[in-house]
Amino acid sequence: MNVGSPSEIPYLSAHQLLDAYRARTLSPVEVVDALLDHIEAHEAVLNAVVDRRHEEARAEARVSEARWAGADGGPRPLEGVPVAAKEEHPMRGRSWAQGSLTLRDLVAGEDHPIIERIQAAGGIIHIRTSTPEFCCAGWCHSRLWGITRNPWNTDYSPGGSSGGSGTALAAGYAPLATGSDIGGSIRIPASLSGVVGFKPPFGRVPALPPYNLDQFCHDGPMARTVADCALLEDVIAGSDRRDQVAMRFPPQVSGVSADVAGLRAALCVRLGDWPLDDGIEANTRAAAAALAAAGAEVEEVELPWRFDQIKRAAAAHFAAIMSAGVGKVVEEHGDLLCDYTHDFVRLMTPAIGFYDGLELEGELWQPLGEIFERFDVVLAPTMATQGYVAGESYLDGLHVGGQLVDVWQGELTVPFNIFSRCPVMSVPSGLAPNGVPTGVQVVARTYDDVTAFRVSAALEAAMAGSGVGFGSAGWRPTLGA
Repeated sequence: MNVGSPSEIPYLSAHQLLDAYRARTLSPVEVVDALLDHIEAHEAVLNAVVDRRHEEARAEARVSEARWAGADGGPRPLEGVPVAAKEEHPMRGRSWAQGSLTLRDLVAGEDHPIIERIQAAGGIIHIRTSTPEFCCAGWCHSRLWGITRNPWNTDYSPGGSSGGSGTALAAGYAPLATGSDIGGSIRIPASLSGVVGFKPPFGRVPALPPYNLDQFCHDGPMARTVADCALLEDVIAGSDRRDQVAMRFPPQVSGVSADVAGLRAALCVRLGDWPLDDGIEANTRAAAAALAAAGAEVEEVELPWRFDQIKRAAAAHFAAIMSAGVGKVVEEHGDLLCDYTHDFVRLMTPAIGFYDGLELEGELWQPLGEIFERFDVVLAPTMATQGYVAGESYLDGLHVGGQLVDVWQGELTVPFNIFSRCPVMSVPSGLAPNGVPTGVQVVARTYDDVTAFRVSAALEAAMAGSGVGFGSAGWRPTLGA
């Protein structure tokens, strides 16, 4: 690969950029200019960018260039690396509309902790990316920003709610991106966009009130490779003055071994009674076989979960927190909101109360806890469906495996927000027949981030041999061409 070629710069990894800066074969200024040109060439179709920091990014790139030359103490961990930030993460003095017409004029008064840390580490936030309204959907369109499209097949969504970040990574807009995940919002777009996304365990990455106190809610890194995801995770993890649940002394996940010899992985294809598209099952089994070929001991297991139990537990939680907050906006500004926002509040009308939901969460954990007594990780599909048609809100449900089901049954992510202390990575597993990528979740024991990254790195390397993932030279979307 010619790292200095304008056509190749958009798909260089963060690690490749840092190596090129170190070797003086590229400068941050060249990279930012190349990415901004690339974005403008494709953004009319993909529509992933809602805030451009072009001039600020160019100025920050000049500072980074000087640091690589030895000024101001030299380079920092992300020096000169472009980062796409999810617009949900507030940035002082900039828009914070969260995909809603009701907040179109809102300006953020402070930086989110991970925005603050990325910039302190030398990362250059050149774009901010789209979400569905209030992040309450697994796809990515809104009345405010329009439809964000998947660069692999523009008839489809990149997923949500971190959909703009998923598209930005897959389309070569940035090597790193931020996401947040309260029901799968990092892992869904990672899977459907063919990239990598990490849901850290609760308390690992700091956030702002009130959602820092919501145990379902996680902020985390997205990237095209596991190593790049680890690089960003090491920057953003750790305690913060504004977040009393953010834990000190996070483990370092960069550079972890990808040796999985003797490691035990439980393959769980269906997560209880969840339906599953045949193509996704085939790709999941191929990923499990690749992990076994890499040296892991893989054994298929079953979980006795029923979707109605998972939904009852999740609805009891969402009704008390996220749906309660969104519901206030629905009451005041209902005619301005998206159809799926109304539907989210309606679907989260709980069948049981918050306390009963906690009891059910405890019951649902038991079989998974028993699996973790024998296995180091669980391997499961990220999605049950081949994808969401761009602009569709699925108010009447979703077809999966030939049957019409609850829209939440398209996603296999929610259980691991309920079990929020488990770190989870989504890694590409192949392409569906419609050309949209598929992914698998690597679920590790509570707070065992290192094993999640170790297995994900091994899986990524094993799958690259069959042309899957950005570790493979052939894994690149057409960008709607």
